[in-house]
Amino acid sequence: MIHENELWILSFYRRSEISGALFFGRLAQTVRAGPIQRDLTKHFSDESLHAWYWTDCIEKLGSKPIALDHSYQDQYIEAAGLPGNIMEILAITQVFEKRVIGQYALHRALPGLPPEVEATLQRIMQDEKWHIQWVGDALVSLESEYGKEHIAKTIERCAAADRKVYEKTLDEHSGRLEALIAQRRNREKR
Repeated sequence: MIHENELWILSFYRRSEISGALFFGRLAQTVRAGPIQRDLTKHFSDESLHAWYWTDCIEKLGSKPIALDHSYQDQYIEAAGLPGNIMEILAITQVFEKRVIGQYALHRALPGLPPEVEATLQRIMQDEKWHIQWVGDALVSLESEYGKEHIAKTIERCAAADRKVYEKTLDEHSGRLEALIAQRRNREKR
C-alpha cells in the first residue's frame, strides 16, 4: 500500500487528467474541422490515457484511486474567466500544460520514488511536451486572426490566473509532498 499522501496526489493527477479529457472531448466535437480539431482530438485521447495510466499505477501500488470532487482546472474559470473563443482556450491550455509538466518534473525529482510512479510520470511527460508544442503552433496560426500582441497579453493574463490557482492548490499539495518526502527520507536512513 502507498502512503495516503501519495495516494491523494496521484488521485489528484488522475482527476485532473479526467477533467482535461472531458473538456477536450467536448471541445473537439464543436471546433470546425481542420488542424486544431485534429490536434484537440489527439489531446483528448492523451488525457484519457493519462487518467488510465494513473489508475493503473495506483493499482500496481496496491491501492485504489480516491474519488476527488474537484480538479486543478475547475478553479480556472473563477480565476481567469470563461474563455470566449478558441484562442483564449488555447492560451489557458498552453499555460496549464506548462504547469503540468513542471509539476510532474518536480514530483519525479522526489527521493525514493516508486518505479511505477516514475515510469508513469516519464510516459505522460512525453505527451505533455507534444501538448505544449501543438498548442503553441496553433496559437501562432491564429496570429493573423487575433494579433500576436493580443495573444501574448491573453497568455500573460492566463499565467497570472494560473499562479493564483497554483498558490491556492499548493497549500494542501505541498503539505502532502513535504510529508511524503519526510517519510521517504526516514525510510532511507534506516
